[in-house]
Amino acid sequence: MSKNQFLFAFLCFGLFAVSCNSDKQHTPEELTGWENFAFPEVIFSNHAEGTKGWEIYSRIVPDPVDFIQQHALRVAQIIFWTADDQALPDVQTIQYDFVDQDGVSWKWGDPPHVGIGYTSRWVESFWEQNGQSDSAILFETRGILYHELLHVYQAQPRGVGVYANGPGPDLINEFWIFTEGLADGVRAYAGFLPPGNRRLGGSWRDGYQTTGFFLKWLTTKDSDFLRKFNYTAYHFERWSFDIAMEYIFGEGTTTDTLWRQYQLYLVGLQGASEQ
Repeated sequence: MSKNQFLFAFLCFGLFAVSCNSDKQHTPEELTGWENFAFPEVIFSNHAEGTKGWEIYSRIVPDPVDFIQQHALRVAQIIFWTADDQALPDVQTIQYDFVDQDGVSWKWGDPPHVGIGYTSRWVESFWEQNGQSDSAILFETRGILYHELLHVYQAQPRGVGVYANGPGPDLINEFWIFTEGLADGVRAYAGFLPPGNRRLGGSWRDGYQTTGFFLKWLTTKDSDFLRKFNYTAYHFERWSFDIAMEYIFGEGTTTDTLWRQYQLYLVGLQGASEQ
């Protein structure tokens, strides 16, 4: 079975009876244009031998190298048009460390050589808190992998400062909002953030899931939104959310305007659920 054939089976049927929880079904035709995708070499290192978390992880992910490679392809497909997209970074190696320490997961480095860490303690804790369910922790593990691999492949906005750890109205933090918001937007689009996590209120500047669900909702206005949004960070010398939104949705469009529309959509959902 080729990698692309495996991807199709993997996405649509899942592992351990976990179905593809995305908004649409994937067809073989959607894989066209990705035949030449350069799968990164994955160097998987287990530093948690003997832990309960490793016992669980090795059971739900029997082939971590292929698991990570297939998710890398899917992430690239969500934010780029084809494997020949000029903005697609040359990711040659991914050092993936499964470690016995506190925390959840993180990414370091930049293409062509990057790293991702994932903790056995989170795997064990999440598994225990969710009824010792293998399907639940597989769902979580896949979602986290989408998030971290998005950091590997996403564009870096220019002219907007550097990554700053926290939300805020200043331009520097728009880098942070873009980075963490898009990562969770792709995770939500792929179907690996529970819809019940979506909440009314907050701000598009909050990052992570709040921004992520907003960006995912914008795909209902333009099915190519995530690709176009990522492209704007590559394309513009001086980037901002408003520049990106105006480029995608037309002159005069602001992020605040779209956010208000999104909030009205959530109010409608809330009202429908209460009837």
